Amino acid sequence: MAWRGLGVRANALDATKVSKSERGVLKERRMEEVMRSVPDFNTFIDRKTFTRKLPEIMQLNIGLYCNQACTHCHVNSSPARTEMMDRETAERVLALIPSSPSIKTLDLTGGAPELCDSFRFLVEGASAMGLTILDRCNLTVLSEPGQEDLADFLAEHKVQIVASLPCYSADNVDVVRGKGVFERSIDGLKKLNSLGYGVEGTGLELHLVYNPNGAFLAPEQGKLEVAYKSELSQCYGITFNSLLALNNMPVNRYSEYLNRTNELEKYMNLLVDNFNEQAVDGLMCRNLFSVGWDGRIFDCDFNQQLDMPIKGQKKSQLTVFDIDSLESLAKTPISVGQHCFGCTAGCGSSCSGSTS
Repeated sequence: MAWRGLGVRANALDATKVSKSERGVLKERRMEEVMRSVPDFNTFIDRKTFTRKLPEIMQLNIGLYCNQACTHCHVNSSPARTEMMDRETAERVLALIPSSPSIKTLDLTGGAPELCDSFRFLVEGASAMGLTILDRCNLTVLSEPGQEDLADFLAEHKVQIVASLPCYSADNVDVVRGKGVFERSIDGLKKLNSLGYGVEGTGLELHLVYNPNGAFLAPEQGKLEVAYKSELSQCYGITFNSLLALNNMPVNRYSEYLNRTNELEKYMNLLVDNFNEQAVDGLMCRNLFSVGWDGRIFDCDFNQQLDMPIKGQKKSQLTVFDIDSLESLAKTPISVGQHCFGCTAGCGSSCSGSTS
């Protein structure tokens, strides 16, 4: 299904002689107009079959503080952010797990989750319960002051590491994540390999995550994994278990970047035109709940950043303190929006990689 959008000329604002503040207002207005013109995601799915399954994954965004400020970041993380999950909320999260037996995985994200005060408390608690634990790691955190023992801590608790590495070349990584990040990331991967991460037979899983560095879709995951493994092995002696290829989501910092570069309409057009019905069944919102640093519950991390609460609740915003079990939310409807086209375009995209 082709979608032509507004047909806004890419250089329309550049040709307008206005002040800097007026230009900013015009850009914001254009972004709103582009997003309003995107088709309703509900018309692309069958609401009767697009239902929530029993939740298997609890994803916690435990803080927005990060030692990096990547251009594609959908949560607007940076060293300037201070929001972090407190101990009371972390304790409540762990208390919900025994009463939610369908939950098998605790997925920790941020920001840089390892730099949040509750990170190790949550890992130790979930490990004692026998849960699979995922740490969405930016790799450079392993060399941050005060984190010298972090890699050993993760290995001790057999935490699966899902590490961001948007490319296997320094130039492409540094332009997205900052100067020197690629070199520090390679050092982090070597440290993890030395502990057995990504090495066959150790049980310590290391997965890498690819994000496009431009306004295009992630390529086929399997073929890209072969290229990553070959390049990282030959050039750096690095091994890992698998590669996850994710589309960039038109949310927060990335949508603002696309708007500044006059590519937002083009990108949304690309997502809509490449809607893949086969990707819908594997969407992470079907078997996952996202919990924010403040304990609020959402369908996914993207809805969390857009402040789109779970539907069908008496309270306008549900928190972990309002429920006795996550399984009680199994039949609630899933909130959707135009950003959902990012998860259903091409091969599909979720926190676990391709969905089709």
